[in-house]
Amino acid sequence: MTLNKTNTIKWIVTVFAVTLFFGCESNFKEIQKSNISEFFPSSDADMVNLKYTDSGRITAILVSSKMLDYATVSYPFTEFPKGIDVTLYDKNAKKTFIRSNYAISYKGSSIIDLQGKVKIYTEQGQTLETEQLYFDQKNEWFFTERRFKFTDPKGVSNGQGIDFSRDFKVINSQKITGEVETNE
Repeated sequence: MTLNKTNTIKWIVTVFAVTLFFGCESNFKEIQKSNISEFFPSSDADMVNLKYTDSGRITAILVSSKMLDYATVSYPFTEFPKGIDVTLYDKNAKKTFIRSNYAISYKGSSIIDLQGKVKIYTEQGQTLETEQLYFDQKNEWFFTERRFKFTDPKGVSNGQGIDFSRDFKVINSQKITGEVETNE
């Protein structure tokens, strides 16, 4: 009788363990499904050519082969996974050109994150090259903590960390090396 009682207890424990295991597995899969959030762009555009205006005057032209707009997520943003070409116009129609392999614009702020072979150049011959650069649209200010190369008709400098105005009239750089002609 002890054998039968032991076998019965083992059988009951096994059935209970199997039921518990499959019951948890089913609930676990349901929990996994509920935690998956769908993260898809609300709009998708190919071959974009956007013109930004202020009082009838063109202030910027943005060209990109791909634009993904995530307007419905908690922190909305627009992504340019294949890069951008931007032309900025000042009030005197002087141009500043920007190119990068990737860009993301955050709608809650006025910041654009430019990444991958970022190059900015002006009609006056000033060029800045780096791997990542932020542009504060509201203040028309660029900044990075990454390594950079700045070329100007007066010379070439390299460094790590720089911030400057859109027209390159104000430049603050850190850890700079190179030769630059000055008026002093």
